[in-house]
Amino acid sequence: MKVLKFGGTSVGSPERMKKLLDIVNASQRQIVVLSAVSGTTNSLVEIGQAYLAGDKPKAAGLIAALKDKYEIFIKELLAKPEFLAQGKEVIDYHFGLLSGFANDLFTPIEDKVILAQGELLSTTLYHVYLKEIGVPSVLLPALDFMKTDEDNEPVVEHITSHLTPLLEAHPDNNLFITQGYICRNSFGEIDNLRRGGSDYTASLIGAGIRSEEVQIWTDIDGMHNNDPRVVQGTKPIAQLSFDEAAELAYFGAKILHPQSVFPAQKYKIPVRLLNTMDPQAKGTLITNDSEKNKIKSIAAKDGITAIKIQSSRMLLAYGFLRRVFEVFERYKTSIDMITTSEVAVSLTIDDTTYIKDIIDELNTFGSVEIDSDQTIICVVGDFGADQLGYGARVLESVKHIPIRMISYGGSSNNLSVLVKTEYKNEALQSLHKGLF
Repeated sequence: MKVLKFGGTSVGSPERMKKLLDIVNASQRQIVVLSAVSGTTNSLVEIGQAYLAGDKPKAAGLIAALKDKYEIFIKELLAKPEFLAQGKEVIDYHFGLLSGFANDLFTPIEDKVILAQGELLSTTLYHVYLKEIGVPSVLLPALDFMKTDEDNEPVVEHITSHLTPLLEAHPDNNLFITQGYICRNSFGEIDNLRRGGSDYTASLIGAGIRSEEVQIWTDIDGMHNNDPRVVQGTKPIAQLSFDEAAELAYFGAKILHPQSVFPAQKYKIPVRLLNTMDPQAKGTLITNDSEKNKIKSIAAKDGITAIKIQSSRMLLAYGFLRRVFEVFERYKTSIDMITTSEVAVSLTIDDTTYIKDIIDELNTFGSVEIDSDQTIICVVGDFGADQLGYGARVLESVKHIPIRMISYGGSSNNLSVLVKTEYKNEALQSLHKGLF
């Protein structure tokens, strides 16, 4: 059984939703994971924020505007009066639920219920459409089998034990529709896998049922060897290893959610990145295998802050780095890059929520310098210790650009440099010219 995930742009209009059957093979057993219709989640975020701020009139206006869009959507999606009435019932129910929050105490728990409505709407409306055109399908509520534990980590074993019986209950059905992104937490409350989590859902389902393949369908024909928004002449990458894909996803390749490769990697489930707008394009295949002796791609991650801690107490001292890292651990702030010398350590973070508190504590170790508006440029490929010249090629390509940090050797798949964001585009273009 294959798992096919379609993102918001792939279901962004009634026309695109209808064309999914050009890709989905109803004669083969498949699980189709849908995101919310493009733009819906952003609107739901605004509605939740209005409720949290106590601005009920604003929330009501936002709900009415979004419902108007769905009223138009179902009229273009559904033709027969019987099924148009069913579509109307669906949106009346979900938007009634959204409006009902004005009558109760609104907390972050209710906010997550609001965020879940996008995927519930898209999957239910698609299920109604399939019924109208006579294509048998089963709507599987993700809330019945997607669960996270106390650390907000998904539980694959729970997915296996709860999803498998649902599939076995419909042996004569091939097509199963479910929601991406949403889940239940350890308290049984409606929760989510954070933004972009539909990729993660697909990978988790693939791992849970030991799928033969997970397909991630977006509006781009695979992962490219550079950012096509910045660099001309980029090309899709035919094959990546899971480690290479994870590096690219984390360091800025927007086509794939950073966490989504790990469940598939653990259970050796191949992942394909494909283009809904061009189904014949080969896309990118992600497996355990990788082409050797090759630089694959370049990605960039903005919004980076660099922190340098300098202290003579670090010289020949043990435990110094541990105490530094403990500061970031206390504030649940992850570190992206790190370089050290005998008397200093430089590192980067992308979450500055607790930056003031972190700096206050780090000042007890020595002098602290902060550089904001930085970008990590990540070059991914086969950077094993026995490879010759790759590091020199990368640095030669950006020799005219000031570099704040270099990270090389921590991974056999990644060489990263930190530059001011103002040099990002120039760095991407220069690296593309120098490496490809």
